[in-house]
Amino acid sequence: MQLPIRAIFVFHTAARLGSISKAAEELSVTPSAVSQQIQMLETQLGLTLMSKVGRRVMLTEAGERYFSTITDEVERIAEATNLIRGYRSVTTLTVRATPTLSNKWLLPRLGAFLDRNPDLDVRIDGTNEPTTFRREVVDIEIRHGDGRWPGMFVEGLAEEDFFPACSPDYTPAGSLTAAELPRFRLIHSVKSQAQWPRWFALAGVEPGERWARVSFDRSHMAIDAAAGGMGIALESTLMMERELESGRLICPVAVPPPIRLVTQWIVCPHEHLRQRKVRLFLDWLRAERAGWEMRRRNARAALSATELPPAAPAAAPRRRSAPAPG
Repeated sequence: MQLPIRAIFVFHTAARLGSISKAAEELSVTPSAVSQQIQMLETQLGLTLMSKVGRRVMLTEAGERYFSTITDEVERIAEATNLIRGYRSVTTLTVRATPTLSNKWLLPRLGAFLDRNPDLDVRIDGTNEPTTFRREVVDIEIRHGDGRWPGMFVEGLAEEDFFPACSPDYTPAGSLTAAELPRFRLIHSVKSQAQWPRWFALAGVEPGERWARVSFDRSHMAIDAAAGGMGIALESTLMMERELESGRLICPVAVPPPIRLVTQWIVCPHEHLRQRKVRLFLDWLRAERAGWEMRRRNARAALSATELPPAAPAAAPRRRSAPAPG
């Protein structure tokens, strides 16, 4: 039997993009030509691979199985074809992430991902604005929030510990009680999910008077200000990783009450998970998370209780993956 190579590639493109019209645009053909190729493939296989739901196309159960079976082979054929033509195929992965995560956690690690995936170009879009995936060319996002975005693939990046931090030149590690903090300048990160009033409540402290503070709308600015000796910030181990490891930041409170939250979430439409570049990035994020959590556990074991909050069993980041609509 002669393989319907063109129809297979057309189906793969439409399934990967989740759209007949987008597939037509990528392949430089009409939408009706894409539909005809898919119908021809379905006739030859004797299976229905796609069904229409409103303006979108959804894979049937058979379509899902077929797509997952052929994806690696189709991508290898495309790469081999480009290589034999004498040039390397370059695929762009567009990642949206919050400015603080981009600056403090993602950027220091990104070189390793690029070295492992030389066929990918990566664009980092640093913003707090959530992606409208239907209209924007973004493959995957690391979003700040509570993880509640129905119909999307959602997975927590990591569980973060929040505690006071400052330069050792501002006040030594473990030198203060929680009740003494209002006498110092407190750095306020206005978009953070961990705020000073909550922390004082957990510590059983009611500040008797208005405390001196300086506010920033980005956590990376608050962290830099604290490391520069401006005051005491309430930030997370995820974002302060480099500053804590280098000693530029320490915890000035002897026994701080712990706040543990997942505030950063990996988000994308379910159909984006069919793309090899998205799967590669997601696998890499998970490996980096595992490495970071191991270093965090080792740091807790090595440091005294006066420098960091008491250790607690690490919980796996929650995954919230609501079923795709339809």
